[in-house]
Amino acid sequence: MLLDHCQATPGQHQVLFLGAPDDLVARFRAAGVACRTCNGLGECLALLREQRKAGALINSHNFKGLVFGWLGATLWRLPMVATQHGFTPSSRKQRFYTWVSLQLCRTRTVAKVICVAESIKAIHLKAGVAEAKLQVIPNGLPDAPALPDRHPADGRWLAGYVGRLSSEKGPDLFLDSLIPLCQRHAQLDAVMLGDGPQRDALQARIDAAGLSTRIRLAGFQRDMRPWMARLDALVISSRTEGTPMILLEAMQDGVPVVAFSVGGIPDVIEHGRSGLLAQPLAVQELASQLEALMLDPAQAGELIAQARRTQRERYHLPTLAQRWAKVYLRSATETCA
Repeated sequence: MLLDHCQATPGQHQVLFLGAPDDLVARFRAAGVACRTCNGLGECLALLREQRKAGALINSHNFKGLVFGWLGATLWRLPMVATQHGFTPSSRKQRFYTWVSLQLCRTRTVAKVICVAESIKAIHLKAGVAEAKLQVIPNGLPDAPALPDRHPADGRWLAGYVGRLSSEKGPDLFLDSLIPLCQRHAQLDAVMLGDGPQRDALQARIDAAGLSTRIRLAGFQRDMRPWMARLDALVISSRTEGTPMILLEAMQDGVPVVAFSVGGIPDVIEHGRSGLLAQPLAVQELASQLEALMLDPAQAGELIAQARRTQRERYHLPTLAQRWAKVYLRSATETCA
């Protein structure tokens, strides 16, 4: 998301990575985005201090970026915008991080808080962040070449999970839905794309169900488009979400979406028109929606067509980049004044 954002406004961003892996930094540099890295708070503050003369504006992402950016903006009187992608308060530590994030957004240092979904804005309002500070700008996608239409020759049908194999993304809930479906429908296969701490436990469940040849853990993927060309449906079984990029990518690439109605997903998907939604954590309902999609190719075609229109009209990055440019300009002007 951030790389696309930088490329949509070339030459206007410098990305400061906080302890990022070398291959991630290399990917940004290969795309022509100016990058610097730092490995601690002191180094980060020193780099931000250098930006005072350049009149830079800080746009923070994620918890550490918000904390370090807030300290630098406060010390060196730099304008600051915080981008909030969502929260995963599944542990005491994460709940503390969420509380700190919300308190920092209440301070004068943060000129604007950009939320990627209405549900995230609602969390900030409840925490006492001034409504005038809050703005919703969803994630968006750049234009991409169209994928070929799917014509499965062997009659098999492939459902996909994409995301980190960790609790907040609900890979266990994906299996709760898919294992019974695979046992009922011999033509149904599934693939789980991603890696994480639950991998071994998920594999054990798949093996115990006797489905190791039909539900595959394919690991982390750098390029999703070859998989998008193969999927008949994307299943989003997350317990919590902002506006997931993979949802927008599926809409753009013509993959129908079946998802829990969590976070920003119902802001994007209209049930029965641009995708199919189930109540949060309702695995049987999720399975029923997926089964209905699998058995009704005509419905799948209608969902695909409407989803593509929705993505193009509301989640098109070149258009959203213009809204971001106005936020940056207004925030910098108000801070200087």
